[in-house]
Amino acid sequence: MTVWEKNLAIFNELVAMNPKFERLGKTMPYCAANTHMFALLNKDGKLGLRLSKESQEAFKLNYNTTIYKSYGAVMKDYVLVPDEMLNNLKLLSTYLNESYEYVMSLPASPRKKEL
Repeated sequence: MTVWEKNLAIFNELVAMNPKFERLGKTMPYCAANTHMFALLNKDGKLGLRLSKESQEAFKLNYNTTIYKSYGAVMKDYVLVPDEMLNNLKLLSTYLNESYEYVMSLPASPRKKEL
């Protein structure tokens, strides 16, 4: 089993722990609510969570981590979840819920009209 497959299984289990979350994306798994993504698993099997500015700074300090990148791009408001944390679904679930609550507090993005 590759790192990506292992982390995808963890991501799927994590999302399934909370009925208000839905795993989206076929090749790039993510969760979204209120027209905003809030969790993302990139092609390297790295998990990113979207948090408020204050929570980002605390998370980076507490878990000795950094910003999150996907396909070489810095993801605004995202932090990189350390690999060690992937073994603690209860703790991860707490942060995933915080991430969800954060995007629910943001104004919804206007949808583009289909042509």
